[in-house]
Amino acid sequence: MDFLTQAVATVANADHAPLEAFDDPRHGTVQWRTLFSGDRTQTSSLTLGVAEFGPAGTLHSHRHSPCEFYFCLSGQGIVTIDGIDHDLRPGVALYIPADAEHCVVAGEDGLRFLYGFPQDRFSDVEYRFSAEADPVLQAAIAI
Repeated sequence: MDFLTQAVATVANADHAPLEAFDDPRHGTVQWRTLFSGDRTQTSSLTLGVAEFGPAGTLHSHRHSPCEFYFCLSGQGIVTIDGIDHDLRPGVALYIPADAEHCVVAGEDGLRFLYGFPQDRFSDVEYRFSAEADPVLQAAIAI
């Protein structure tokens, strides 16, 4: 189903969006709900969703070609972008440049943030996990 040619005003409710996760647990424990994606909704030029982390939840180091933003809704966490730690708390927004290496570790109460990409579809965002490119990191994550 491709709605890209028929973009219209669209309303999404995060409480009704299905919870998704990576197939490979080595990528982290984050789950998300996709709100806008051109292959699921009558939207274009923007992918939007809500990321959800349990206490000490993770999204391991990765890169992707489009830039991304995070806007914290609840909880607390540390987002490391190109080696620099950034505290993410409610009301704080982060801009992640294209191809910047970044990862997330949630605090003890978990973390929930809005994320977005300037892409028609979430499936167009190619995640390149750092551990997959580095056998030493891959072995360390497996331990």
